[in-house]
Amino acid sequence: MLNVTIADYGVGNLHSLRRALERCGANVEVTSDMRKVTEAECIAFPGVGAFDKVMESILPEKDDILDRLRSGIPCLGICIGMQILMDGSDEGRLPGLGFINGRVERLKAKQIPQMGWNTVVSDDPMFDGIDNRFFYFTHSYYGNPTERSTIKGYCEYEGIDYSIFFRKGNFVGSQFHPEKSSRSGMRFLENFIQFAEGAL
Repeated sequence: MLNVTIADYGVGNLHSLRRALERCGANVEVTSDMRKVTEAECIAFPGVGAFDKVMESILPEKDDILDRLRSGIPCLGICIGMQILMDGSDEGRLPGLGFINGRVERLKAKQIPQMGWNTVVSDDPMFDGIDNRFFYFTHSYYGNPTERSTIKGYCEYEGIDYSIFFRKGNFVGSQFHPEKSSRSGMRFLENFIQFAEGAL
């Protein structure tokens, strides 16, 4: 059974992600001790919070977390938990982890945030077995990597295509919230757990 450690940034409700991962067959621990995150078998960075607030919690262990990511630890980043993997964000002033080169930028849209269901366009294996590609979004910012090879999925919002799904090494990052995306989201998490187990 895969052991997943969810990083608790001190903001938001982590219950839905924990419950979803457990339903998909993982053993889940939630911790605000970032030293435990650096020792995890598999990391999950959840999707609630503001960029600087999240990074304030992570910065003391930034180098060790980055070392683990570079060494190939399986990791899932959701929404803000994906955005913190980049160099920085228009939302805040603190640096990100810098695992993926590029910045988080504000959506170029009239209606912000994007809140609700939208179609994900991707042929990545993480979407195997998912016929309904509607996933739940709630965000005002998106990842725009200079490492274009990390972009593995898009969605269209107000006539513009935005990058919203990323892969690098054993890191998987989504702008959407799989834990809030019904059956499609559960299958996505099942696929991630199977991937993470194979990466260990």
